Amino acid sequence: MICSIQDNLPFVLKPTFKNFYTLVTERPLDRESRAEYNITITVTDMGTPRLKTQHNITVLNNSPALHIGSVSATDRDAGANAQLTYSLLPPQDPHLPLASLVSINADNGHLFALRSLDYEALQAFEFGVGATDRGSPALSSQARVRVLVLDANDNSPFVLYPLQNGSAPCTELVPRAAEAGYLVTKVVAVDGDSGQNAWLSYQLLKATEPGLFGVWPHNGEVRTARLLSERDAPKHRLLVQVRDNGEPPRSASVTLHVLLVDGFSQPYLPLPEAAAEQARADPLTVYLVVALASVSSLFLLSVLLFVAVRLCRRSRAASLGGCSVSEGPFPGHLVDVSGTGTLSQSYQYEVCLRAGSGTSEFKFLKSLACDHQGSVNDVEENSNFVNGFGFN
Repeated sequence: MICSIQDNLPFVLKPTFKNFYTLVTERPLDRESRAEYNITITVTDMGTPRLKTQHNITVLNNSPALHIGSVSATDRDAGANAQLTYSLLPPQDPHLPLASLVSINADNGHLFALRSLDYEALQAFEFGVGATDRGSPALSSQARVRVLVLDANDNSPFVLYPLQNGSAPCTELVPRAAEAGYLVTKVVAVDGDSGQNAWLSYQLLKATEPGLFGVWPHNGEVRTARLLSERDAPKHRLLVQVRDNGEPPRSASVTLHVLLVDGFSQPYLPLPEAAAEQARADPLTVYLVVALASVSSLFLLSVLLFVAVRLCRRSRAASLGGCSVSEGPFPGHLVDVSGTGTLSQSYQYEVCLRAGSGTSEFKFLKSLACDHQGSVNDVEENSNFVNGFGFN
């Protein structure tokens, strides 16, 4: 059989199951341009001669509300006593915004959805409808209406792992000694829809080296398809697609970076692309390095200047003293003693702490006498003092 409608209408017949068809809109309708459509459905067989049957349907363009059903009541009275008026009863759930969800035609009981219903937000709701006659006294009856919202495929799959947030890509390490079927990683995704609209399948769309990796279609596991060899490139990029089972299907894609290493003890180096992106994303690091190098250079220069000044001062002091003293095993400070009192000439004593002394005891190792010509005469002399200066 062949089922068809006129060609000049914004509707189309879609086969659903065996001899069942669904009449759907092909494009948006405009009530101001045309408020009503008369559709003739023609069913023709393939025999000789061909036989056919026709059925007429009238479509009213009720905008903006969508007709979702009707409530019908009867009254066995006559005249005004049999004329019925339909109304919505106050909802039992105080949190249900019934007035913004549905409306009812008071004359014929047709129910309309006032706005688009989202299955993820509201799966079902109930309300009461009353039918009242115009008799005196007025008599009424009530009925409960339950609305089930069908899920539409309005959500695309969302990838949970690996993250696709614009940061540095996640790199998976695979040892070159891995066997065929080695688990590299697993792509994890969810879908906000329900039923078959949330059934997800995974597919490998693109790979640096086709045939080296594979993706299991039902669980998203990425595994090696064969043994690895030294000829395989060290870096691989895989593009995996996640697709739902809705109509029409929706999909999302994720990029995986795989790095082949000789072993997990091998130092890991980031991919050049990731390093370049990180360097561009964080220019402050360069400035910090330059500033640290500058401060270190200034500190080193200050230390060198300080050492040079101290050496210069010591050299000047030695040149002004007029005497040269040979360094002994216990170098110390020189104490000048002028030639006044009982001393007939000037002396310089070399003083140091005696080795092994546990008290404040000093020993004068030797005295050095300097004449006016700057010559040095050794004078054998030992003197001890404790807590004061004493000379022998």
